[in-house]
Amino acid sequence: MAGDFDFQIGSWQVKHRRLKERLVGCDDWEEFDGTSDMRPILGGEGNIEDNVLHIPGGTYRAIALRSYDRAQGSWAIWWLDARSPHALDVPVIGRFEDGIGHFYADDMLGERPIRLRFIWSRTDTTTPRWEQAMSADGGESWEVNWTMDFTRG
Repeated sequence: MAGDFDFQIGSWQVKHRRLKERLVGCDDWEEFDGTSDMRPILGGEGNIEDNVLHIPGGTYRAIALRSYDRAQGSWAIWWLDARSPHALDVPVIGRFEDGIGHFYADDMLGERPIRLRFIWSRTDTTTPRWEQAMSADGGESWEVNWTMDFTRG
């Protein structure tokens, strides 16, 4: 429903944990801090999340843009990285059930076709979590490669 992301409205401190390499059997993680500010748009039928990420190689900004489709009962989520300002990522599409959001897309990792998954969990707490995973086998198995743990900033 249109209010599914209301838990995220406002300002947050974010603890990131990200695999250094994806879908190559890597188990070397990097951790870094960031901030996130989310506000509703489109009369509550969408939202924009402004992120500052302090990765080890330097700070950058990115946004998540989300819109709700009432007819389908689903959300689309796009990611725009300021380091590639004209490259809007393919949207992940999905919905929330019992407070957990699952969102999927077919995408590419370099020249390799992959399945992409976002999960929003702990949305009924003061510490929500976002997780990204990729699959090289059509969703039979998943490699979690990035988590974001949110606390009020």
